[in-house]
Amino acid sequence: MSSGYSSIVAKAVSNLGFESLNPMQSEMLKISKKAKQILLFSPTGSGKTVAFLLPVLEKVKEPNSGIKALVVVPSRELALQIEQVFKSMGTGLKVSTCYGGHKVKTERNNLLEAPALLIGTPGRILYHLEKGTVQPNTIDLLILDEYDKSFEFGFEREISAILAYISNPEQVILTSATKSAKVPDFAKIQNPHILDYSSNEKPAGLQIKLVRAEEKDKLALLMKLLAGINSGLTLVFCNHREAVERISDLLLESCIQHGTYHGGHEQPQRERALIKFRNGSNPILVTTDLASRGLDISGIQNIIHYQPANSETVFIHRNGRTARMENEGTVWILLSADERIPDYVPDYCVESTVPESIVPMQEPFFSTLYFGSGKKDKISKGDIVGLLIQKGGLNKEEIGIINILDFESFAAVPKAKIKNLITIISKERLKNKKIKIEVSV
Repeated sequence: MSSGYSSIVAKAVSNLGFESLNPMQSEMLKISKKAKQILLFSPTGSGKTVAFLLPVLEKVKEPNSGIKALVVVPSRELALQIEQVFKSMGTGLKVSTCYGGHKVKTERNNLLEAPALLIGTPGRILYHLEKGTVQPNTIDLLILDEYDKSFEFGFEREISAILAYISNPEQVILTSATKSAKVPDFAKIQNPHILDYSSNEKPAGLQIKLVRAEEKDKLALLMKLLAGINSGLTLVFCNHREAVERISDLLLESCIQHGTYHGGHEQPQRERALIKFRNGSNPILVTTDLASRGLDISGIQNIIHYQPANSETVFIHRNGRTARMENEGTVWILLSADERIPDYVPDYCVESTVPESIVPMQEPFFSTLYFGSGKKDKISKGDIVGLLIQKGGLNKEEIGIINILDFESFAAVPKAKIKNLITIISKERLKNKKIKIEVSV
């Protein structure tokens, strides 16, 4: 490990399990020590989050000295992802998140003792600035992550107001996966230092295949492709939520385990959909472009463009959910007989046929248990693991991903054992409290 790292950065890099930083992260760390304004363009899955969090560590000279860094993001999913990465750095510095759908009272209590890092969506951050629960005068570093997506979502007014509250921070960092992203004038970015790691070259480990339907209706082609893939986490992208629901209905009729994810869902429903996708209970997620950014889920092997992306930028972001951090992945573009190949499809895309399924579609190994208690009730992953092993009779290897939210928790357990497991543990207590335990819906 480089002796040039400060002690707090060295500790973070070690806790993340990195042998060293990649070139983009190293350059960001170096440039952040002298540049007041930075534009970072880097593809999804390249370690961009770690890159902009490293300067946060350098800014925190003293603990408990107010909010030193603010990260503004376009979605709650991205906020929670960044929070998890920061916690994985193991620095002991406090981090809080604020976003729509989260209880304001909980956020206010979390902000009574100011975190070193605050992450949030534009509307909720502005709310706390207006109410005085966030004091802008201590913020030295302002980061607008995926700033182009925030503007695409219509957050210009909120971000402009946030910039008015934090009018002269020591440093501003803007990030995007695409270089074409325009910076609005009100951001007052002048002569920034640009770190351009965007590339038109084929990402390592990524294959792009195009398959055509014999007729106009692609649903039969999609079903055949899902049966042919028959493994790994798969995202199916549509342009409209109506198409998501139509495909979901077909999958339900065929008893194919899956989830759906789009802006028409309430926040808890979206949250559960991601939890069950991530832990493998629903290995297929049918979604709109809401899932094209901000989701860092390891193990996504297949991206299916059921409906072609509306632009090259959207196409790139959809594909960025797979082949991340040197992993491999396959992108499938589905076209009906009369659809033409979009202009943005790269030359290395190959026309292909759908693989023939050798075996019937496999049932997921995992199902998801719901616990009606969370971290605000002092529930930990260890508490749930202990209950499942000591009372439920599971082996440690049988327990999948555990998610602890504020007031509820989820655990992936073997689908074949879940009904018997609930019968055994439903009357047990967690932290001396009787809680609801059931199959997550």
